[in-house]
Amino acid sequence: MKKLKEIFLKQSGSVLVLVAFAFTGLMGMTGLAIDGGTIYMNKAELQKIANAAVLSGAQELTSEDEQDVRDIVDDITIQHNEQDTLGPVDITMKDSVKVNLNKTVPLSFLKLFGIDTLDVRVDATAGLGVMGRAVGAVPLGVEEDYNFEYGETHFLKVGSGDSDYGEFGILGLDGPGAKTYEETFRNGFDEELAIGDIVNTESGNISGKTSEVVEEKINQCDDMNDRNCARILLVPVYKPYNDDGGKVKQVEITGFAYFYLLDPTTIEADDDTVPGIFIERTGTGFTETGAVNRGAYSIKLTE
Repeated sequence: MKKLKEIFLKQSGSVLVLVAFAFTGLMGMTGLAIDGGTIYMNKAELQKIANAAVLSGAQELTSEDEQDVRDIVDDITIQHNEQDTLGPVDITMKDSVKVNLNKTVPLSFLKLFGIDTLDVRVDATAGLGVMGRAVGAVPLGVEEDYNFEYGETHFLKVGSGDSDYGEFGILGLDGPGAKTYEETFRNGFDEELAIGDIVNTESGNISGKTSEVVEEKINQCDDMNDRNCARILLVPVYKPYNDDGGKVKQVEITGFAYFYLLDPTTIEADDDTVPGIFIERTGTGFTETGAVNRGAYSIKLTE
């Protein structure tokens, strides 16, 4: 009996040692999980901010001043209280913007081992691509060989017969009819248009309907830098596809351009033209290989 009791006591001692080791291991794993979770959450949040900074900053890569990009990157980090984590900002105008954020994260469990903090670093890069797919285009097209001089005044022709030949075309994006054309010109084509699409042209004089919508859009906005300005039109760029005896019946979409409407009352413009300037700008379309570059760009994360 005495011997049995001694054996039991010895076994109980071994169990206590095992329990102590198991408890220590469990606490260690719990501590590592807590610190690991803290690091993961901070890195994930920092990555979201870095992505937002480059995507927003890339909108200004077509501007004349690199500082415009830097200002937006700064604004995004300030809005998220991460301005102190922002490192070098690498900018190549009309190409890409890259940022890195570096944050010191305080730890809990690892302090027991002398590790009080850990540096978390993230990088993000956004670049411009030539737009090849988009929603919201207007039913006015420009031939790809046209001289797109940015910042110069141009006159898109919408008079009778202008859709049949020359550098400009009235496109039947929603089918025939002046009413349909007017609605599409006012609101933009509500389906995606992409390079390679074959689109019918429209004949006839739609200058009156065009003038009405142009006046509406000019009254809605007076700032070219406003991202939502109604005066900025997304214009399809095309090449002739079906030429029937000198009249182009169909065209093939090859790219896109942005056209800022000018007030016809302030310049010499007749009723059969739409005055404006072509601008280089980013939009909400998508990059497609083979799209011709006429100043319309889309933005994508590249890193």
